[in-house]
Amino acid sequence: MISRGKTAAFMLPVLERLVYKPRTSQVTRVLVLVPTRELGIQVHSVARQLAQFTSITTCLAVGGLDLKSQEVALRAGPDVLIATPGRLIDHLHNTPSFELSHIEILILDEADRMLDEYFEEQMKEIIRLCSYNRQTMLFSATMSEEVKDLAAVSLKQPIRIFVNSNTDVAPFLRQEFVRIRPHREGDREAVVAALLTRTFQDHVMLFTQTRKQAHRLHILLGLLGLKVGELHGELSQNQRLENLRRFKDEQIDILVATDVAARGLDIDGVKTVINFTMPSTIKHYVHRVGRTARAGRSGRSVSLVGESERKMLKEVVKSAKNSVKARVLPTEVILKFRDLITKLEKDIEAVIKMEREEREMAASEAKLSVAQKRLEGSASSSDSQRVWFQTQQERKQSRMSKALQEFDLALRGKKKREKFLKDGRKKDLTSEERAQFEILKAQMFAERTAKRERRVKRARAMPEDDMPLKAANRKAGSRGRKSVFDEELTNTSRKSLKHYRAGPSFQDRKRLGLDRKRSGSSRFKKKK
Repeated sequence: MISRGKTAAFMLPVLERLVYKPRTSQVTRVLVLVPTRELGIQVHSVARQLAQFTSITTCLAVGGLDLKSQEVALRAGPDVLIATPGRLIDHLHNTPSFELSHIEILILDEADRMLDEYFEEQMKEIIRLCSYNRQTMLFSATMSEEVKDLAAVSLKQPIRIFVNSNTDVAPFLRQEFVRIRPHREGDREAVVAALLTRTFQDHVMLFTQTRKQAHRLHILLGLLGLKVGELHGELSQNQRLENLRRFKDEQIDILVATDVAARGLDIDGVKTVINFTMPSTIKHYVHRVGRTARAGRSGRSVSLVGESERKMLKEVVKSAKNSVKARVLPTEVILKFRDLITKLEKDIEAVIKMEREEREMAASEAKLSVAQKRLEGSASSSDSQRVWFQTQQERKQSRMSKALQEFDLALRGKKKREKFLKDGRKKDLTSEERAQFEILKAQMFAERTAKRERRVKRARAMPEDDMPLKAANRKAGSRGRKSVFDEELTNTSRKSLKHYRAGPSFQDRKRLGLDRKRSGSSRFKKKK
C-alpha cells in the first residue's frame, strides 16, 4: 500500500466519513475522476480492497468496458463512483435515474493530466452537474494556468497543500545516459536492442514519444525473440489491460509504452526504465523514471541522449542529488545490431501491413453487423442514438482549435512547419527520420509549455502561493508602513485630537499670513 499512497490518502478519510454517516437513500455520494482507464481500474481496485469489510459499494465507469453492466450498477446507486470524464458524461445524458445532485465529495485525480488530454470542457460540464454543497479535492502534479482556472471554477476558498516541487527522483535510483553521436540518430533502435538482449533482460519499461514508434519497437523486439508487450492509446481497452496484467504477472519481460503509463500506474518490481528519447520536460522525465525505485527499492534508468537533447540532460544533472553515470556501448555491438535490424526491415513491414489489413477487415465487419441489426430492427433506439452535451461539430471544433493552437505555438518557423508536415506525410521513414520525428515531438511539447509559462498571469481572487517568501515579507512590510496623511487621518490619540481642535499652530498661522490674535479672544474683547 506504500506505493499506492496517494489513492489511500484520499480514499481512507472518504470511507471513514461514509461509514460514520450512513446514507438514507440509494444515491452516489463520492465521485473520483481520473484521466486514464488504467488509473481508474487501479483506483477502483484499491477502493474495493479498503472497503471490503464494510457495507460501502463501489462502481467503475470507464471507456472500453461493457456499457450495459455499468448502467445497471449506476442505477443501484453505488456509494463511490470512479470514472473517466467521457464515459461519465455519456452515462449522465443516457442512463435514466442517474445523476450527481447528491454528490458530497468530488475528487479530481491527476487534474493537470486531464486538462492535457482535452478534457477541459467535459470537466466543466461534470462540475456543473454536481451538487453545489460538496467538498472538492483536486490533486495535480503541476500547477499550470489551466489547473488554476479549473480550481477557480470547482473550488470555493480552497486550501492549498504543496508536498514538494515534484522534480526529485527516487533516492535509490541510478541514472545512466547513453550518448547518441551527431548524424547517428538512426542508431537508437540498435542501442535499445543491444541493451535489452545483452544487459537488461527482464522487468523493463521502455518509453517512447509516439504510439507509432512504440508499436514498431514492439514488433522489432518480438522478432528478436524477446517477450515484449505494448501499452498506448491505439490499443483497445482489453488489449491494454491484458498487456498490463501479463507484465505484472511476469509473463512478458519488456513493456513498450508511451506516456499513458508514465503517471499514476503502480507496477511492482520494475527494475529498469529506458527512455528511447528524452521526454519533453524535466517533470515528464521524473514521472517516467518514477516507475522504478519505488517505496525504498533500488532501480535504474537509462536514457538515450542526442545533441539536440543535451539541454534536458543538463537540467537532469543539475537537479540530481546522486552522481549521474555515462554508459558506453562498443561500436562493433551497435553495428552488429544495426545490420540485424536492416535484415529484419522487410519482416517488420510485412507485419505492419498484415495488421493494417486485419484492422480494415474488422472495421468493415463491424459496419456490416450494425447495418444488419438496423435492417432487422433488433437494435434499440437508445443504442443507435446516444446523447452528448456537445454536438459532433462542436466537439470536433473544440479539439481541432486547441490542437491547431498548440501546433502553431510549437512550430513557429516556416521551415520547421514545412519539414514537420513533409515528414508526417511520408509512409516509409528511415531510422534516422523516425528518431528525429520523436525528438521533434518532444521539443514541440517543451516549446508549448515554455510559451504558456511566459504568458502574463491572470488577475485572480485567489492568492498565488508560489510567491517567494522574501518578496511576500517585503510586500507585507510595505503594506504595514502608512503615509503621513494616512497616519494623521487615522490617528485617534488624545494628543492628535487636541491638536486638531486647537486649530492651526503659531507657525502655520505665521506662514499663511493669518492674524496672530485668536478669534476667540477678539470676540471676548468686543463683549467687554
